[in-house]
Amino acid sequence: MTSSHNTPTRGYRRDIDGLRAIAILPVVLYHYGLSGFSGGFVGVDVFFVISGFLIGGLLWAELNETGRIRLLPFFGRRIRRLAPAYLAMAVATSIAAWFILMPFDFREFGQELVAATVYLANVHFFREAGYFDTASDQKLLLHTWSLSVEEQFYLFVPVFMLLLARLRRILPILLVGLGVLSFVACLALMQLSPTAAFYLFPFRAWEMMAGVVLAIWGQQRQTNWDIHPALSWVGLGLIAVAVFTFQAGDHFPGLWALAPVVGTVLILLNGRQDNPINQLLSSAPFLFFGLISYSLYLWHWPMVTLLKYYLGVTQLDLGMIAVLLGVSIGVAWLSYKLVETPIRKGALPQWRLPVGYALASAGVIGAALSFAFSDGRPERFAPEARPFIAAARDFHRNFTRCSTPSDGPWAGIEICAIGPDGPPEVLVWGDSHARAFKGGVDQAASDAGVPGLLIWRGGCPPLLGVMKDERVSTLAEEQACAQSGDLVQTGLAQTPSIHSVLLIGRWAYYAEGVGVGIDDHNWVTLSSTDGTPAPDQKTLFSTALSQTVQTLDTATDRVFVLRQMPEMALFRARNAARDVAYGHQSADTLLATQGRIDRNQVQTTRSAAADAAVRAAVTPEHMIDLWDQICTETECSMQSGNDLLYYDNNHVSDTGARLLRDGFASVFTKD
Repeated sequence: MTSSHNTPTRGYRRDIDGLRAIAILPVVLYHYGLSGFSGGFVGVDVFFVISGFLIGGLLWAELNETGRIRLLPFFGRRIRRLAPAYLAMAVATSIAAWFILMPFDFREFGQELVAATVYLANVHFFREAGYFDTASDQKLLLHTWSLSVEEQFYLFVPVFMLLLARLRRILPILLVGLGVLSFVACLALMQLSPTAAFYLFPFRAWEMMAGVVLAIWGQQRQTNWDIHPALSWVGLGLIAVAVFTFQAGDHFPGLWALAPVVGTVLILLNGRQDNPINQLLSSAPFLFFGLISYSLYLWHWPMVTLLKYYLGVTQLDLGMIAVLLGVSIGVAWLSYKLVETPIRKGALPQWRLPVGYALASAGVIGAALSFAFSDGRPERFAPEARPFIAAARDFHRNFTRCSTPSDGPWAGIEICAIGPDGPPEVLVWGDSHARAFKGGVDQAASDAGVPGLLIWRGGCPPLLGVMKDERVSTLAEEQACAQSGDLVQTGLAQTPSIHSVLLIGRWAYYAEGVGVGIDDHNWVTLSSTDGTPAPDQKTLFSTALSQTVQTLDTATDRVFVLRQMPEMALFRARNAARDVAYGHQSADTLLATQGRIDRNQVQTTRSAAADAAVRAAVTPEHMIDLWDQICTETECSMQSGNDLLYYDNNHVSDTGARLLRDGFASVFTKD
């Protein structure tokens, strides 16, 4: 999102500032949830091309004129231009976060702040993405991923060009080659990890390289950037199609990103021609938004995220969007006038800029580390909210004993040791519910002195011969899920020390095919890997569970199945903690409405098919049933003293898992 306003040979181009308005406004309106801007996120791709065009042009001009690139002045200009507004936003956001964010999110914010300040936010969010990743509208610095990509570009391109300065004649060809390689790698990675292709610099570099190559071509050809009006119209049309019709998802970037990238290239290529598009881009409103675009990008996202977080909503109404948009523009203008412009244009002694930048960054990182390596300061909130805060916080497990072997019986699958060290005697296999119970089964294994292994994959039923199609999973994840059963069978066959297997899953979800309560929009469809049809999903699930138990029973002595815990349809600890902390609801009211269910009703409706399948698959002594530990004859409650046993509507908290650990004693006892 750089806003250097000069190209190396032709001076200031008003159209480029206007093009920044085309980039920033769709991004903001998309983030604010305004209908009609479903593809507004492509504004970031427009920014990438602009940055490549400006920075690539400046570097190439310097290389041609002097035969070298002065790295320190270049980096100094980048710091002067980008760091002050970022640091101001980071400090202001940290202050607001102190008063608003719950401890579990405050801790995560600290990690985000460190990553963003050292220009590794894209790597951080890539590594963090996953089944239990915090929703994007709770990440205050999520938008800094693109700034990190650009900063990595600013580090890579000048060094690359400087190292190959003696090959100046073929350097443009090498840059084209890098861009093509990046694009091909992006397309290939889309099949394996769309998240990596989205976040990581090597797979987005082609977008900036498109701008670099265009700038070099223009200088070499000494073009006047005035070719044909059709280029501007087609370019704007491609960006418009992307902004108004694209949808967010795992298909992006890939081929879809060509539309905003090519569109931006075409507009830049014809940017000095006198035509209606360029006249529009050079008009006062577009110039205004172009000039404040960097500050607007920095400030708009934390503002909307904090507001939605405090209100506990995922969507703002039109009136609130209008007010927030006006406030964001006002704050961005102040940031531009009071922070960006004075420091960018002011005369500072040479030593003050790096020293000031280093001290300010160190201060921000120091504060961020204090957030990241604390409990998030729960004392900031009233005691009434702390049980809910603890329930949300303690879902974070200790995975230091987990690894993915590259060879041996368990090669290619993540395994977690539980209990004491030694040859594993028990395998716990499941989906995210197995992860939720990790603390409990680990403690039960330790109490019994029996080593074991835990294997889990979120949203992946521990069933053999079954494939799933799920709303929240990618094709790659579904294929990995289908293969995990084969890996488990292979591991069991080569680990004779294992005498017992425990299956843990969200059985009601797989039997019914849909979530419940707060996740009733989620769906999963099961199918047989051999194509065998089933009359309905309940039957397919029941058959698959019985066949899985029978198959595993031939490889081990005993197979246990955990009866799924009753679902608390409306509960989510994160939301509950906010509601109680902010005074939106009292703890007693919340527990009465979300933390208790009618046992008989849930047994005869939501849990009926799943319970029947479990009872058909195993004998009563091999079904682990924990219901009586949290239920009376008529009611089930997620509260035990001052502790809450659930993390959300279907996963137990770590406290809950440990309190329920005695129910697993039979699994870790040899016959």
